[in-house]
Amino acid sequence: MKPKFVLTKNVKGFINLIHNLKNKPDNITKIGLVYGNAGLGKTKTVLYLSIQYDAIYIRATNSMTPKWLLEEITKELDEIPRFYTADIFRQCVNTLKSNPQMIIVDEIDYLLADFRTIETLRDLHDETGVPIILVGMQLAKHKLKKHTHLFDRISEIYKFTEFEYADVKQITEEISEVEITKDAIHLIHYKAKSFRQIVNTIEKYSSGGTHWIKF
Repeated sequence: MKPKFVLTKNVKGFINLIHNLKNKPDNITKIGLVYGNAGLGKTKTVLYLSIQYDAIYIRATNSMTPKWLLEEITKELDEIPRFYTADIFRQCVNTLKSNPQMIIVDEIDYLLADFRTIETLRDLHDETGVPIILVGMQLAKHKLKKHTHLFDRISEIYKFTEFEYADVKQITEEISEVEITKDAIHLIHYKAKSFRQIVNTIEKYSSGGTHWIKF
């Protein structure tokens, strides 16, 4: 298959969210939320766009504390984290003010157990004005609504939805080494529910040369 990143509907929606955040006036908060079910390509999109926009990419993990999060951001800023949390926070603020970079935090669902960590991101945004994008699972928006102080600051929201026929057609046309029939594309769209399933099916089809796809 061709090694190409496909700009599907969801990817374009994510890009549009980034542009909207970056172009907001200074008096409007620049915190965004991207959420949706697993398997729709959120993480692959985040990794791709973080490179395209020279953004700081952080993957949240279970039990991540505010200090741990700040240390990860500091490292991405090519700085050596200081010892105390307050000093690390100020270190991040000073560096981001002198060299603004968008911050994208993936798997934010892990941070909802200790809301202080997400509040640390809000504080970073308020101090620096850099866009911050939170990326989570299907229930991320619902869970964040419980924390009105932060949720009210989210100015852009995009939900990843299931692949449409046009998405599947675009993916097959752009990454397949062989031509795939219209009937096969319809079958892939009907049965494949995740990006991985779509790609694996295209690969099997391309290597096997069959017009019948089994799942």
